[in-house]
Amino acid sequence: MTTKEEIIAKAKAAILDFDEDEAAEAAQEGLDAGVDPVDLIQDGFTVAMNEAGNKFEAGELFLPHLIAASEAMTAGINVLTPALEAKGAETETKGTVVIGTIEGDIHSIGKDIVATMLKIAGFKVVDLGRDVAIGAYVEAAKENNADVVGSSALMTTTMVAQIQLEEKLKEAGVRDSVKTMVGGAPVTKDWADKIGADIYGENANDAVTKLNEMF
Repeated sequence: MTTKEEIIAKAKAAILDFDEDEAAEAAQEGLDAGVDPVDLIQDGFTVAMNEAGNKFEAGELFLPHLIAASEAMTAGINVLTPALEAKGAETETKGTVVIGTIEGDIHSIGKDIVATMLKIAGFKVVDLGRDVAIGAYVEAAKENNADVVGSSALMTTTMVAQIQLEEKLKEAGVRDSVKTMVGGAPVTKDWADKIGADIYGENANDAVTKLNEMF
């Protein structure tokens, strides 16, 4: 019988080896062994993703590595999703969050972690993916009666689109009924204040903590 620690170690290794099959296998083993999917994600996949992010910043890994790690994590989370949803169904949803990486930006690592952690925290998450057109956020906010619209920008060149998002939500008449959250490596609290966003998520934990306080 594999122990919880061994399964979590396997989940971590799968991400750092960019191995989708291994990540899915670790997730399934975790479910079979009765490991809480939340622990598997937080202590396994997320820890490994953060480690990959640090290596990327240190110049030890490059963007294709990060994308491969993110895809491995997604493969693992896909296996865990039904169990997470069943768990989420037992608790009332706190609110609906529409989230995506802003137009022109193909990085999705941080956004993926935030989306996963929000699901765990009991929010309904509508994940639009990466390189999301401004109009798609507005449509999704309307269709899903969203409480929060979150956009992630990983480059200074794509950050400006977060201003357009604020404007388009106003034009569509939905800005007053949603809270906007911005995040991403170059994004700061000052930037969030300047563009009129309601919440600045410094990292995944910070984003979840702030939304929990709000709902």
